Amino acid sequence: MPSIEPGLPAAERDDERAERCNEKANDTRRSDTAGPRVAGLQSYGLLYGSSAIMRELYGQIERVALTDATALIVGESGTGKELVARTIHAQSTRRDGPFIAVNCGAIPDDLIEAELFGHEKGSFTGAVQARDGHFEHARGGTLFLDEVTEMSLLHQVKLLRALETGEYYPVGSNEAIRGDVRIIAATNRDPVTAVKENALREDLMYRLAVFPLRAPPLRERERDRELLAQLFLTELNEESGTQKVFSKRALETVRNWSWPGNVRELKNAVYRAFILAEKTVEIAHPQLVPRVKKPVTQGDAMSVWIGTPLADAQKQIILGTLKYCGGDKRLAARTLGVSLKTLYNRLGSYGAEDSDASTPDESTSDSDASEAGDTH
Repeated sequence: MPSIEPGLPAAERDDERAERCNEKANDTRRSDTAGPRVAGLQSYGLLYGSSAIMRELYGQIERVALTDATALIVGESGTGKELVARTIHAQSTRRDGPFIAVNCGAIPDDLIEAELFGHEKGSFTGAVQARDGHFEHARGGTLFLDEVTEMSLLHQVKLLRALETGEYYPVGSNEAIRGDVRIIAATNRDPVTAVKENALREDLMYRLAVFPLRAPPLRERERDRELLAQLFLTELNEESGTQKVFSKRALETVRNWSWPGNVRELKNAVYRAFILAEKTVEIAHPQLVPRVKKPVTQGDAMSVWIGTPLADAQKQIILGTLKYCGGDKRLAARTLGVSLKTLYNRLGSYGAEDSDASTPDESTSDSDASEAGDTH
């Protein structure tokens, strides 16, 4: 599949295709400077952002789009990795072909080979007829493999072979099919770490990352946060026929919040605030999903959410320690460094369901207190 192999610049391979691609890139640049919908906000393809790190990404996309090189996009969830892939496709000579996006983590392991390469009739239970896979569906275009590190190592080998030979075999077939598709992959994990954790084959990493790209997190795009929020609000106003505006406090929140969910989180926060607003849009707290403040346990460790009231955190620790000690209150008291009497008192304050009716005698309590050095 020569089209999957890292390609030379189109100008060296096909003058006509290079000219078309350059015309497309020039058209995109002209549209960016013609007047973005939000003053000061630049765009490139499906991407928006005026920060230096985004302008650098635009330049990388423009260069790799002129080739058929395999690309690997690395970035946190919500940074727009698929938009980067779609923009590469739209600027490439394959833009008139299909763009097929596949979430590798959403396909059961026993079906992913058939999904990618197709299958013959009767090749497995339920294969009542032959079916083309995504490699064939994307013929002449681009196949985007999202979350490629979620694919099993066995199937990574088969993907690697297809990339290296340009051929693939449908499940149940001994006849190789020559492909014509450009591969773009993406992951929200650090590829080197994924290799160390045996989640990604090292040879496949290098094969995919012929041209690596990084979709930057929103916290590194300080200049873009407010502009993107204004863009999302403008779009909502146009859709709804409204003229809502951000409050000064909302814009301060947009600028100061770390946005761990990146552009996706920002867009959803604006949408939620827009729904709640009459005329002035407030984003007092961007946290969209209320968290149930229960202790998180892992092995012999426990953590509680930041902001949990001290009394609640203490209760969670005491009950968690008691559970870890198999209900042995004496052992739990020693582990916590309190007297047995103190433990009974605390359990009693939590309700009858947390404590038995009996109370340790004073000699037992004093002994434990002395042994533990309790000062409570």
